Amino acid sequence: MAYRVAAHGLDRKAGDLEDLAVFDLGVQDTPSGSARPALAARSATPPAGDLEGLSLVWTFRGAPHLHRTADLPGLATALWPLSDADATARFTSTRIKEGARLGLAAFTAAAEAMREVVGEPRPRGEVSTEVTARIPASLTYDCVPCKARHVSGALFQQVGLPAGVLVQPGTSPAVLAPIAGRPEVPREAAGTAALVEAYLRLHGPATLAEVASYIGTTQRELAPAWPDGLAEVRVDGRRAWLPADRVDVLRSAAAPSLVRLLPPSDPFLQARDRSLLVPDKARHSELWKAISKPGALLVDGEIDGLWRARKAGRTRLEITVTPFRSSAARVRAAIEEEAGRVAAARGVTDVRVLFDG
Repeated sequence: MAYRVAAHGLDRKAGDLEDLAVFDLGVQDTPSGSARPALAARSATPPAGDLEGLSLVWTFRGAPHLHRTADLPGLATALWPLSDADATARFTSTRIKEGARLGLAAFTAAAEAMREVVGEPRPRGEVSTEVTARIPASLTYDCVPCKARHVSGALFQQVGLPAGVLVQPGTSPAVLAPIAGRPEVPREAAGTAALVEAYLRLHGPATLAEVASYIGTTQRELAPAWPDGLAEVRVDGRRAWLPADRVDVLRSAAAPSLVRLLPPSDPFLQARDRSLLVPDKARHSELWKAISKPGALLVDGEIDGLWRARKAGRTRLEITVTPFRSSAARVRAAIEEEAGRVAAARGVTDVRVLFDG
């Protein structure tokens, strides 16, 4: 855990935002706006205004992530499925069982259609309608509430980056726009092993199953991209892997003394070994809820509570913190300070902290 705190930049020792290693995998922005508090937890100065050099794109599992703009072309090929079976695993849906069998052909058809449709900024709904009309019917389904036919959402969002399409920040409903100088739709995957290694450096030591889950595929399909130069490490008696050049860093990692308010979907919470992050499994359903996830209270390298925020008027943010155990005075004082950083990242001038327990 000490190793991960440092790898994630939660010690606030990084220089520019783009230097943060979390951008090797991106910072998820779910719910919308949560990426900024995640950056505030890692930066000496909470980010304000436009985030230059960063773009909001649908990537891992179709979720919106902030990425370095310069990384987008390589990321598009690294995230491209390795095989037909890999493609099917990434968007299998009970709604389009037949279409899922198309594998790579499904990704290619949807990506090319989206690229053709998004030549200028356009609302997501318009793009979805036109993409639906251009792809095989087996990749679409009848939506009863809308009384319309839709492209599979899982497929639609996963082809956003290979189509060269980004999401304009702060738009609701989302507005999609072309990435400047976008390359053609990928024909084959390239650089996937480097992506796997990035996960191991950031979240490691980790297993093939954990990395596959993060990417949204199966162990069998990801195995060909498993990188060389890894060291086997035992974590609580189980086998895991880490790049060999990080083993000494792991061994020398010192327990940190810090308090951070991590927002829902923060990169630190994306590691798939949840029992290491939170040993008490009874807490898992509280922290990783399917809907309306809370944030996590990080104290000295351990997740030690939950928190939620709500707007109280236009200028005030109320943050309710629920510690897993009684908090020391220095922890409560640090929480108050961190709450101010969360408020600043959300563009709010006043914050009130409530302790529930």
